[in-house]
Amino acid sequence: MTENLKVEVVGLNRVKGKHLIAQIRLSNTGTEKHLSWAGEMGDRTRPLGEIKWASGIGVLDAQARTWLLPYKPVGSPCLCSDRDRDGLGRFIDPGRSITVYAVLPAPSGNPATTTVITPVGPPMLNVPISDEAPTGDFPDPDADTVTLVTRRLILPSESLDKSEETADDGKDLQVNLSSDVLFAVDKATLTLQAKSIMARTAKLIDASPATVVTVAGHADSSGNDAINDPLSLHRAQAIQHALSALLSRDGVRFQTKGYGSRRPLYNNDSDEGKRRNRRVTVTFPKPQPATQGPVATTSPGAAGLTGTTKADGQPIAMEVAGLRRLPGGLGLLTYKITNKGSAETWFRDLRHAQDWEAYKYQAASNVRVTDVAARRQYLPGRLEVPTDDGVDFYCACTDVSGVRISTEKFAPGQTREFWNLFALPDTADTLKVKIGPFRDLHVPIQ
Repeated sequence: MTENLKVEVVGLNRVKGKHLIAQIRLSNTGTEKHLSWAGEMGDRTRPLGEIKWASGIGVLDAQARTWLLPYKPVGSPCLCSDRDRDGLGRFIDPGRSITVYAVLPAPSGNPATTTVITPVGPPMLNVPISDEAPTGDFPDPDADTVTLVTRRLILPSESLDKSEETADDGKDLQVNLSSDVLFAVDKATLTLQAKSIMARTAKLIDASPATVVTVAGHADSSGNDAINDPLSLHRAQAIQHALSALLSRDGVRFQTKGYGSRRPLYNNDSDEGKRRNRRVTVTFPKPQPATQGPVATTSPGAAGLTGTTKADGQPIAMEVAGLRRLPGGLGLLTYKITNKGSAETWFRDLRHAQDWEAYKYQAASNVRVTDVAARRQYLPGRLEVPTDDGVDFYCACTDVSGVRISTEKFAPGQTREFWNLFALPDTADTLKVKIGPFRDLHVPIQ
């Protein structure tokens, strides 16, 4: 996202079998005399006062569905390169390089490679991890009290008819069944359409190791607790009874609750937010994945995966760079946007997603991946960040706010590469991809 800032992983060392020391070389490849790196490499998911120099360097633990970031020591935001401790300047001169580091947890399962993440570009895949001692003087996370800084990765998907939305955190499935489809207004009696909708959920429970399934009813902010609380409970009970009848195996126990409007998933300030908040949520351990089908090897560029649109009268081109399957059922979509016109322009369509208000800040979330055969749509992943008064969600995709606000501004001929993380269906080899206003593309999975 910063054109003249070159980012290279020059060291990734596992220490004591449980820590990871990441070394990143940053180079100024342009002519700008004062290229700042401090704001560029900071972790955007921390409180603003705690965004520290190299705090955004991390790795993706795909199997655990977790975004791993540098440890937080007592009295300091980050166990990472610090201007004062390491004698680093705020800027990099033309043709010069600096090396910064971060000390963080090692990914689970002792993998030989991992995915390295930084705030300045797409994740870097298959980076080798060395078990040799790193060269240099680095802080020892065992020498002082440190706090883990991790972000749980939630991967949502939904049926094309909007009757249900599923969130997968790698451990549990959370299936949000739309109350608007399952019930009449202010009623707790299931509609005729409900049984076919719940059949998928029952099939998933059958395939899971679940012994306990939680069913929770939720309402939007309309009405009051005297109405919403009993209605949400009665709807949850109706779903429980219907699912019990659909299951083909014994040994499953249900816990049923009604929360009224106290646990919204979305902002209630819009009709779409209210619609999504009117739901019954069914939560259970996720099933084991199906056997993965053959992986396509077609090159996206050779397939002509491009599109065009306009922004303020300037022609804008898009090309898919790749849709790659990662471990743990993840997928990484990368694509390039180019201003083909003769004047500078802003291209803001990547953030105009229907569920933009689900995120703390604006991001390139207006991207959807669809399994046409299964009639299922996959939404960009979300990073879950606990706060003092709840949870904030950040898009697991290119940021277009804060220090990244200029990401949407393109000079004539300028190209930027964007990215999104998604869940991918286990057996598909080609998916339909919709990026902002561009035409639908059928993209092979690499």
